[in-house]
Amino acid sequence: MPQIFFIADTHFGHANVLKHDKRPFADIEAHDKSLIENWNRVLNDDDECYILGDVSWLKPEQTVEILKQLRGKKHLIIGNHDKKLLKNDAFRNCFESIQDYLEMKVPHNGRHELLVLSHYPIISFNNRFEGAVHFYGHVHNSDEWILTEEFRRLSEQRLNAPCRMFNVGVMMPVMNYTPRTFEEIINSQS
Repeated sequence: MPQIFFIADTHFGHANVLKHDKRPFADIEAHDKSLIENWNRVLNDDDECYILGDVSWLKPEQTVEILKQLRGKKHLIIGNHDKKLLKNDAFRNCFESIQDYLEMKVPHNGRHELLVLSHYPIISFNNRFEGAVHFYGHVHNSDEWILTEEFRRLSEQRLNAPCRMFNVGVMMPVMNYTPRTFEEIINSQS
């Protein structure tokens, strides 16, 4: 049965991101090779993967070559660094869907949960108080992510309600440079 995976901030070809995120690769070529291998190790051709923005810093043609190597059906949730690539038809054609924001139902424990996908963290995401889950990227493992987490915890305390939001950037420990399923991601915070 096909599975659904998620990942954000792959930043293929972006050498500066190695230092920015403390990504453990000797160079950007090793980084990109590892991400491709990890992706293809977990996804089959009939699986789907939602990329929550910032796919690549390479030229469109180089990015398309990488995307063609990745198994599965790809969906793009647009990030701030994807705008130039989106002007290219071949890049857009690599995706089953392209959107800024998506709400979808995912199966979990015999029922369906609302999952909110955005490149950017949203503290007040739709149906938060009814148990919805939010996946995001953009803030990497930076001070901005630390503040997002502090605000999430503070809002849980003040509002006495869970705030199930997860950074699915490749550099996060649960992701480990590999697309992950809904279950793998939400169980990481249990």
